[in-house]
Amino acid sequence: MASTGLTKRKYLDPQVLDSIKRLDLRARLVVEGFVSGMHDSPYKGYSVEFAQHREYVQGDDIRFVDWKVYAKSDRIYIKEFEEETNLKAMLFLDQSESMTYGEARSKFDYGATMAASLAHLIQQQHDSVGLTLFDEESRCTLPPSTSRAQLNTILHHLTDAEATRKTKIGDILHELSDRGGRKGLIIVISDLFDDPESILAGLRHLRHVGHDVLVFHVMDRDEVEFPFERMTLFKGMEQMPELLVDPKSLREAYLKEVQSFEESIRKGCQALKIDYIRTITDQGLEVVLTSYLAKRSHLLKGGRR
Repeated sequence: MASTGLTKRKYLDPQVLDSIKRLDLRARLVVEGFVSGMHDSPYKGYSVEFAQHREYVQGDDIRFVDWKVYAKSDRIYIKEFEEETNLKAMLFLDQSESMTYGEARSKFDYGATMAASLAHLIQQQHDSVGLTLFDEESRCTLPPSTSRAQLNTILHHLTDAEATRKTKIGDILHELSDRGGRKGLIIVISDLFDDPESILAGLRHLRHVGHDVLVFHVMDRDEVEFPFERMTLFKGMEQMPELLVDPKSLREAYLKEVQSFEESIRKGCQALKIDYIRTITDQGLEVVLTSYLAKRSHLLKGGRR
């Protein structure tokens, strides 16, 4: 039980959750749904299917007590149901080695906190959410679910993830596209450390099979500004070699390359009608998420998608 509490505290940042929760007052998003305007209100049109039993705890609705099981076992169990909701969301989080970069907060910790916060929000509005962790392969996949246990399961997988391998985002996106199943919302959280053409081809495949897609591009401030001054030994990640270089001689070319990369991804997403959001790990997640969700709500209500 103690580990569950620690898991929740690690990635469910109360400040972020509180800010998202207040969106219903500012942008009227939460009560209408995370992607307001994409689907009807989640509070009507449910159908339910039995999912599992769990032991009764004080406060549970006794209407869902399975009296047949009680008669056989003399123990009280509650029936849990899966809700067929209007939205199925899949969080797609990069756990490759490059995501470990960062001193105060790694890109992976930032992305995992974002994923946990969005999972919490999506479940709060009674929609289903799942998770895929990936590097060069899919490392774990939890299909979308509305069950009470789903959020804890997501948090445990986020906490146990080990970022040690290189990434192949494009290949993984194609794999995700080929899985079939009901179309829904795919939320990609990654530093996009891969060939831009491969990434865009994978995103194009997701759109082709009917998914709506959001891309959160997570970067560290060092990667954006390259603030290094003295001779520096750069440690290679994802099987890249170490390099001892004078940063001043590289800064201009490096920043130009980063800008070009980001612009190609941004324009590619725009052409595919995919929301692209660049985030930097020193930005408050509550600010990033609330501003994006409010903007998306405004665009959807105005019909500009």
